Amino acid sequence: MTEAGADRTDTSGAHPAQGDKAARFLALHGGPAPLLMPNPWDAGSAKLLASLGFDALATTSSGFAATLGRLDGSVDREEALAHAASIVAATELPVSADLENCFADDPAAVATTVRLALDTGLAGCSVEDFGRRPDAHIYDAGLAAERVAAAAEAAHAGPVHLVLTARAENHIRGHPDLADTIARLQAYQEAGADVLFAPGVIDLDEVRQLVASVDRPVNVLPGPGAPTVAELGEAGVRRISVGGAFAFAALAGVVEAARELRDQGTYGFRERSRVGLTAAREAFADTEESGS
Repeated sequence: MTEAGADRTDTSGAHPAQGDKAARFLALHGGPAPLLMPNPWDAGSAKLLASLGFDALATTSSGFAATLGRLDGSVDREEALAHAASIVAATELPVSADLENCFADDPAAVATTVRLALDTGLAGCSVEDFGRRPDAHIYDAGLAAERVAAAAEAAHAGPVHLVLTARAENHIRGHPDLADTIARLQAYQEAGADVLFAPGVIDLDEVRQLVASVDRPVNVLPGPGAPTVAELGEAGVRRISVGGAFAFAALAGVVEAARELRDQGTYGFRERSRVGLTAAREAFADTEESGS
């Protein structure tokens, strides 16, 4: 796959529902409480989460990669966009896509990825300032801002205002410099991003500093020891996403069940699975008994 990618598909005839979803998605960042945006990893989990009353969803690069038996960062652009389209098709909720670094270093190629993302029916997408393999690195601040500007121009140029989230990756890439992270997010705001995100920033005092330093909604990815939803809301956080946590929590359930079967020869997992079975039947409108 080349960074320049395929030619842009015409989005001038985009279905009005996509524009409505994108507008609704942006409005959901207005509070008063943070938008809770879980991350499904396939169509079934998207339907399940939608049935539980969430207002928006986002894809997860790590969770999707795991469904393919791969690690995060190994999915290419075509795979990510096809996956995003499948999540969009599974629910009427607004969906934002984790597009990593938009699969490109060059700003023009970043814009191409965003234009292709528009064609999937998404309400939003993200762009990171961390380059992928083989030379993984955080982009120079100037280039990073240019990449966000190119993404924003593509996201906002047509009839659908795709909600662009700009991510500063410092804190999860071994460079926990809050001042630099804030400076980057301020630059991304000026470059046209709609939402700002610094994964790894979970200390409540640092979250407050970050929120106070910008004029765009801020997303937080909670990790171990993170403040509660209420505490983050009081700090001014406008969106909370979970990344791959739900996907790997589901895999943890599989591991526990498999170990019970292998090591103990018992079936306690069958009783625990009823919660998932009941929820799936309700979400998928399945009324038939399944013995498998």
